[in-house]
Amino acid sequence: MKILGAGLAAVLILAPAAALAAPPDPHAILADVGKVVSANGIDEAKAVEIGGIKQWIRIRGRDRRNPILLVIHGGPAAPDLPNSYLFERGWEDYFTVVEWDQRGAGKTYELNDPKTVEPTIRGERMIQDAEELTAYLRKTYDRQKIFVLGHSWGTYVGLSLAERRPEWLYAYIGAGQIIDFPAQERAGYAWVLGAAKADGNSTAVRELEAIAPYPEANGAVPFDKINLERKWSVHYGGLTHGWASFDVWEKAERISPDYSEADFKAIDLGSGLSFPHLLPQMIKANFTGVTQLKCPLLIFAGRYDYTTPNAPVRVWYDRVQAPHKQWVWFENSAHMMYLEEPGRALVSLVQDALPLAGKAGGLE
Repeated sequence: MKILGAGLAAVLILAPAAALAAPPDPHAILADVGKVVSANGIDEAKAVEIGGIKQWIRIRGRDRRNPILLVIHGGPAAPDLPNSYLFERGWEDYFTVVEWDQRGAGKTYELNDPKTVEPTIRGERMIQDAEELTAYLRKTYDRQKIFVLGHSWGTYVGLSLAERRPEWLYAYIGAGQIIDFPAQERAGYAWVLGAAKADGNSTAVRELEAIAPYPEANGAVPFDKINLERKWSVHYGGLTHGWASFDVWEKAERISPDYSEADFKAIDLGSGLSFPHLLPQMIKANFTGVTQLKCPLLIFAGRYDYTTPNAPVRVWYDRVQAPHKQWVWFENSAHMMYLEEPGRALVSLVQDALPLAGKAGGLE
């Protein structure tokens, strides 16, 4: 140990002063570490024409022969791309992973005139975007099928895509699945109010009781009410289990190798543009009438998810028919399961999803 210490000291003494003076750029370091250098790898980031506008996608994987996995992010307008470096590197050994900033979100927000895009920010248009993007990926990369993983709001888009184009999918994977939004909101509200009472938090109880009934009698969930419910749900771990805020993850996004400061500003602007248009459609989301899915189905469920509570999802899952289906519990997670348990997510994708692509370990 003394020899090692002396060696390190010598290195520090001999290091050029300039090298010690300038702190390293974490964005550049993470970009270098994350480079795809394998001979048959793929690492592309580009704008493509989808739904009459430019939309941003990033495609990465260490073997372009691996099946494509399209990630449909949540929010609405909350791209996964800036925090994907925290959990996706392992996925890229087994899949060609496509991150997509949806209409009105992140980098796609920056590519288009918001005034032109705003009238098109509708659930049906977003589903059509997903169809067009899937068709683009199938044609451009010569694939008959791909995997689709939807998260939160992205499950509304993803499950709709799976209903319409099951022949295009190896499987649909729902993480933080929306099935019956009003029922899930009622369940989440009951949980967080109970947690506040058990904690003796008079401020939280007072604020939560003030928005009752939640949802309202006609099923509406006004923005100010859902914002307040989420404030306390996040505080009690309904978004990330054991964490009282999402700040730690947002700070990690700030050193993303994929996002600049301007891109981060676009996330907020895109959210402000998109949420008022898409929230009313999320409120009406109800897939309980879907009794059959013609492609394989996987559900990733955080045991402590009270953002999209699991009970209504499980009732639907037990009833729906599919060529193959599997429920995967994330025992130490809430809503953000692949951030909270990245190893569990990787293992499940490889063991439970990849074999559905068929022969040769999933290679096409």
